[in-house]
Amino acid sequence: MAAIRAAGIEHPWEHQAAAAEHALDGESVVVATGTASGKSLAYLAPVLSALADGAEAPNGRGATALYLAPTKALAADQRRAVRELAAPLGNAVRPAVYDGDTPFEEREWVRQYANYVLTNPDMLHRGILPSHPRWSSFLKALRYVVIDECHTYRGVFGSHVAQVLRRLRRLCARYGSEPVFLLASATASDPAAAASRLTGVAVTEVTDDASPRGEVVFALWEPPLTDLRGEKGAPVRRTATAETADLLTDLVVQGVRTVAFVRSRRGAELISVIAQERLAEVDRSLPRRVAAYRGGYLPEERRALERALHSGELLGLAATTALELGVDVSGLDAVLITGYPGTRASLWQQAGRAGRSGQGALAVLIARDDPLDTYLVHHPEALFRRPVEATVLDPDNPYVLAPHLCAAAAEIPLTDADLDLFGPAARELLPQLEAAKLLRRRATAWHWTRRERASDLTDIRGGGGRPVQIVEASTGRLLGTVDESASHTAVHDGAVHLHQGRTYLVKHLDLEDSVALVEEASPPFSTTARDTTAISILETETEIPWGRARLCFGSVEVTNQVVSYLRRKLITGEVLGEAKLDLPPRTLRTRAVWWTVTEDQLDEARITPEILGGALHAAEHASIGLLPLFATCDRWDIGGVSVPLHPDTLLPTVFVYDGHPGGAGFAERGFHTARAWLTATRDAIAACECEAGCPSCIQSPKCGNGNDPLHKRGALRLLTHLLTPPPSTP
Repeated sequence: MAAIRAAGIEHPWEHQAAAAEHALDGESVVVATGTASGKSLAYLAPVLSALADGAEAPNGRGATALYLAPTKALAADQRRAVRELAAPLGNAVRPAVYDGDTPFEEREWVRQYANYVLTNPDMLHRGILPSHPRWSSFLKALRYVVIDECHTYRGVFGSHVAQVLRRLRRLCARYGSEPVFLLASATASDPAAAASRLTGVAVTEVTDDASPRGEVVFALWEPPLTDLRGEKGAPVRRTATAETADLLTDLVVQGVRTVAFVRSRRGAELISVIAQERLAEVDRSLPRRVAAYRGGYLPEERRALERALHSGELLGLAATTALELGVDVSGLDAVLITGYPGTRASLWQQAGRAGRSGQGALAVLIARDDPLDTYLVHHPEALFRRPVEATVLDPDNPYVLAPHLCAAAAEIPLTDADLDLFGPAARELLPQLEAAKLLRRRATAWHWTRRERASDLTDIRGGGGRPVQIVEASTGRLLGTVDESASHTAVHDGAVHLHQGRTYLVKHLDLEDSVALVEEASPPFSTTARDTTAISILETETEIPWGRARLCFGSVEVTNQVVSYLRRKLITGEVLGEAKLDLPPRTLRTRAVWWTVTEDQLDEARITPEILGGALHAAEHASIGLLPLFATCDRWDIGGVSVPLHPDTLLPTVFVYDGHPGGAGFAERGFHTARAWLTATRDAIAACECEAGCPSCIQSPKCGNGNDPLHKRGALRLLTHLLTPPPSTP
């Protein structure tokens, strides 16, 4: 407590004291309070106390703690905070970052002497757990495991992290420790249940936020319609990217310290470039005070940007979510959010980056041309009055669990006693892993049989495969990387790639060698990949009547192929042309929710055969756009298919599926919230001011059929008929 008082904190807030008390009593706890509510102090108080007491041990490391962050930037920022807070304790607390950027000469010191190790789940999975004998003294003394921003561990990534934590608990038990888990989260629905599912242990929640906070003015901003016409003559809105760049320019000119959050790496680069060009017209000294920050940069580039932001050298930053998570950017006055970030937790997390010193702040959500964003600007109660969403993850997904069982067996041979730790599906998977010659049973345990590292079987971020390197063809310089799973859409031949404000064109994507060759260029357009999809039902697990329709959930096989890409004007988004691509198809076994309709229902809804395909297609697009409001997912995490006569159902059918092997829980969440989800879908279509459909309601940017056919009024009638009279929903 002396160190805390030295930091100017005489009396912790009630939620900080409550969380610390649970931790000191040996109870795992999750603090789920607002941004800038002092969650760090809530878990650091017991952690630093244990480390200071342990420093009196003969080896100076009588207790250790592990800190997990979803990003490297957050871990580095946390180390700075811990060093400042623990300064009065001298050398009793020795924090160290251990991640892919840590020099090899430092790693041995971290293993032997650091008592507060800050890392990320990726390094825990690939670096620490497989090398556990070298970490034995650290694991033996492990008292606390801190999991920061735990609401980000959702979907496939969250499911992988859940199994990594079970492997950690297994090794700790082998070395004689049983760490207490301390979790911090943005406000989320039922945080105790989500934290328990993530860690596999009982967790107590602390949710009453006792911290004071400055006023936040929150604006919802819908870009105007332009005179331009897009696909099928649809009206085109000014892009959220262009609107954000204008707002960022205006705020920087006024000296307002601002971060503009954007969903994509390309968007972050584009906003910074446009803002720099416009600032140069005002004052030639201002462009250097704006930059982009995103994943894929080299470590030294990221660290330099973080230092410039902290020092105030940068006034404006266009950033992906790599900067969203807890990085201390106190002193910010405004936040621009370019498109709904996918969850209300992320929205408030981003908005809370401004005003962190207690001053008033501005947050602006700039709507994209997207059904969900359109719905939200016309239904603000969905943001400000609805409870936040549940965190969706599925640790029992066999595609997730299988590689972690192999990794666990490689760490220490698996026994029957271990299987309950990994969940009920573990026992069923073992014979399959034996048949695949990945594991072999000897006596009472299963052993890893191969020479390669078992931890390399999976990418816990869900990317899969080895990353594709982006190389400048003329110099051989490595610019960055992109996940193999995203390469078909991000770095296909002819794609525009942005890096550090420079624009490159992809000359050739070599899938065999995992290399995309690029050259610098200045095209007046951006590119968007288009794909086609077919789907077949493998198993219907749950089926319920929905009026005369049927609502189903089960396993499906999806065949997807990127077939072309669009060239769009940078500022307006106007389509300039389409080019064909020759890329191999990909097959995915996953989970889906689907619904069917009967001929009688179509007749009653006045859906004729001529408009049936367009009505189903429009309802599919809009429902994909709205599902992120009910499941903690991104629109790009899910896909859909609509068929006027599907061969497996023999009826008109709309599918929405998880875009990850084995599923991620999103489609299942859609099944269980079907009435609210499809009601919001219908309302979003009805709220859009266009006549016949546009990207704000029923058009999709990734539709492989060029958004044809689509029928807005038919989709409205179809969904209205499905929802009335009230169906019997789960």
